[in-house]
Amino acid sequence: MRGILYFLVFLLVVLGVLYVLTGWSYSDGERAGTVSKFSRRGFVFKTYEGVLNVGGFSGETGSLTPQYFDFSVKDDAVGAKITEAVKTGQRVTLHYEEKILRLPWNGDTKYYITSVEFVGPPVRPYGDQSGVPGVQPGQAPQQQLPQAQPTPNEQPIDSVLR
Repeated sequence: MRGILYFLVFLLVVLGVLYVLTGWSYSDGERAGTVSKFSRRGFVFKTYEGVLNVGGFSGETGSLTPQYFDFSVKDDAVGAKITEAVKTGQRVTLHYEEKILRLPWNGDTKYYITSVEFVGPPVRPYGDQSGVPGVQPGQAPQQQLPQAQPTPNEQPIDSVLR
């Protein structure tokens, strides 16, 4: 009887430690950039996995070098927002929590996205004029170029060439 009690206490301690390591947030924060890759993966446990291009400046080389932030998403609503950001190419701010231990059913990384904020207006594909005043969807905009008026002391070019 005493052996079963010791086993139950040991099991509760192990489960408590696992809960703290996987459920407790070691750190949290925000990262901003554009999502360059986002997919739903996993053999048994499907999670969203993505890469955020944070950008950056390298002090060593003095040039722009991309910096990437790998993250996991467990919530479908957050995954839908990130998918929308990938489709529009819009910059986002990702709010994340970092866990101490990563278990296979939680994702591939220790960084779990809890919410998403869109930054700035959506990026339109080249040639997309939707939302431009006076342009109907599917219609090319008609640009009116200003006509140059000669000043009184200028001669038309035809008279100069004769």
